[in-house]
Amino acid sequence: MSSADYENDELTFLDEDNHSEMDTRVYKTWNILIVDDDEEIHTVTRLALSDLIVSDRKLNFLHAYSGKQAQDVLHEYGRDIAIILLDVVMETDNAGFEVVEYLRNTLNLTEPRIILRTGQPGYAPEEHVIKNYDINDYKTKTELTRGKLMTTIIASLRSYQQILTINQSRLGLQKIIASSSNLLEEHSIKGFCEGIVTQISSLIGLDSEGLVCAKAGSVVDREDDGVYVLGAAGGFAEFINQPIDNIHNEDIVEHVGRCLRLKKHIYEPNCSILYISSSGFEAAVYLNASKTISETDRDLLQVFLASISVGYENVYLFHELRNAAFRDYLTRLPNRNEFINMLDRAQMHQFKEPCVALIDVKHFSDINDGLGQDAGNELLRAIAHRMENHFEESVIKARIGADVFGLIGEHSQVNPQMINQIFQSSFRAGDNTLPVSATVGLYRLESKRNVGLEIIKRTNIALNRAKKKTSDNFEYYAKDIEDKTAWRLNMIRRLRNDFADRKLQLWFQPQIDLKTEQVVGMEGLLRWPDGNGGYISPAEFVPLAEYSGLIVDIGHWVLEESCRRIRQLTEQGYGELRVAVNISIPQFRDRLFVDKVKGALADQGCDPRRLELEITESVVMDEPQIVIDALRTLKEHGVAIAIDDFGTGFSSMSYLQQLPLDRLKVDRSFVSDIAPDKNAVIAETIVTLGNKLGLITIAEGVERREQAEYMIKLGCSEAQGYLYARPMPFDDVMEFLQQQPSDRAAP
Repeated sequence: MSSADYENDELTFLDEDNHSEMDTRVYKTWNILIVDDDEEIHTVTRLALSDLIVSDRKLNFLHAYSGKQAQDVLHEYGRDIAIILLDVVMETDNAGFEVVEYLRNTLNLTEPRIILRTGQPGYAPEEHVIKNYDINDYKTKTELTRGKLMTTIIASLRSYQQILTINQSRLGLQKIIASSSNLLEEHSIKGFCEGIVTQISSLIGLDSEGLVCAKAGSVVDREDDGVYVLGAAGGFAEFINQPIDNIHNEDIVEHVGRCLRLKKHIYEPNCSILYISSSGFEAAVYLNASKTISETDRDLLQVFLASISVGYENVYLFHELRNAAFRDYLTRLPNRNEFINMLDRAQMHQFKEPCVALIDVKHFSDINDGLGQDAGNELLRAIAHRMENHFEESVIKARIGADVFGLIGEHSQVNPQMINQIFQSSFRAGDNTLPVSATVGLYRLESKRNVGLEIIKRTNIALNRAKKKTSDNFEYYAKDIEDKTAWRLNMIRRLRNDFADRKLQLWFQPQIDLKTEQVVGMEGLLRWPDGNGGYISPAEFVPLAEYSGLIVDIGHWVLEESCRRIRQLTEQGYGELRVAVNISIPQFRDRLFVDKVKGALADQGCDPRRLELEITESVVMDEPQIVIDALRTLKEHGVAIAIDDFGTGFSSMSYLQQLPLDRLKVDRSFVSDIAPDKNAVIAETIVTLGNKLGLITIAEGVERREQAEYMIKLGCSEAQGYLYARPMPFDDVMEFLQQQPSDRAAP
């Protein structure tokens, strides 16, 4: 057949004589969409091109008989359609143009090639259509002989393949760039590795069918060092973050393992396995290839792999940084930051009865100190492991602090009974078997949306309350607990501010000699104005001052103020009156306490004998040796010592004998027992004991004359109470002293 004959070969002609042999190979296909309202055009086009093979692919024909049908097919197949053989005039004169506009503008698809065909000679599309919509060719149907049609199809397919490769390459680069610029996202390694597969496939003209595997259990938060799929494209995408064995393909497992073992690329006829290494981070890229990679492509891949190795290392390191920020390095559980994030997330509220728990391991510091930090770490890992096995997978477990774990889940799981079961048996920590107990704080969430920080704060409030309980080892959060805590914090803040603004006052209550009824001294008593003309009870604010540590500064101010008043008393002619000051245990723990007392006396030029320090039994029993040593030093300096509220604590006679005491104060509770029909045995015992020890005794809270007379009979020397005077500001004390008969006040 001459070339002229070939050129005039009409589409209605199909030469079937060339099928002398049956081709049994399985081919991939190019999708060709035929859009024409003439059924015969579909038939002859399909017959004319049925044997055409381009780049080892046959043609697969899709059919549409109107512009509307064509748009539906395009919507379904998208860029998987390689070529559109498009009739211009169908249901309307512009139906074909509308299909073009839908493809390019609505679907934004640039890859499919368009060949316009018309059966109306002389009918030409508008010029802007050809210019603006990337149309490969425009022919009348009579022009397209079989030879010309095949030539046009081959050229268009090559154009489509090139555009697809370029776009695929751009997609791969975009994935790598996107994961590199957003490395702290949860799936940054996944995105980066998908980009590697897509980019390599683009470089060598293959489909994106492959996966990246590595010995990187830590990257997917596993403890083992098995080979995992870090990223994949195509049919392997479902295996991301899974062990490579889950693919159930022995060839892939063997090839990837051999690549990592030999640390080099492996090229096989149907697949290629590329080796990536950077600073100890290894990976193997498996590509499912239908043809052998050429030497040119191998050189290109070598350059590309060398370039992306650094990116692989960076992605891995950033993943580790993210783990450091949101995962506990020791137990691999979520840390406090991630725990709070989980509390913030909406899906946490999928639980019907959600409950949050904080679990504090008791005496953990003793284990660290006694057995070493390694044993402590082993214990924490053992607790975490038992929690993982004990609770259902739906329960979220975390390590919140050094020895504090957290749980989130249904209340049927997260409750004291279930949690205590964890600690019923001992834990193995290295060579040690350790019985461990815990304290638990729980918070049952309300239906409304909560903030993570608020939830953990409230659960922690419950935990702190549980630590103070002597019966149960757990406590549920209740609003009144938080209200009391908020009240306490607010009071502490007010106290701190008022103390800084010098609003606290030191009042004084005279102390009387029972026989002469002369004023022999006075006790300094702290007063805190409430701002409304009243005063806040010392029973409220003194414990707050001790709790906050402010008592040390306040106590020092009281010492200085008392010494200043002693100097003023001396200047006013009351040089024998003493001033008593209460001292708390935090003041004794201050290593500069003794020096501060001596300094306050020296600054005001006071006789140390005029200052008396009062301590309670509880202070002595808390830190006996520290208290005894400090008081002995101050006693040697001349300072007087009194024990306050004697008999209300659990006294130790051995400590009592060691204290350098001058006075015993009989507590007001024993003095109030004195009545005509009652025998005040305890008051009598205390006074007798004081006399035996050679100590002066002073009765507190004397309000009635019969109480004073009874104490005199018992041998008590002094008294303090409303019978004689109430606490008052210093100026009022001076007026009180001046109003006393000259034989009542000390000269």
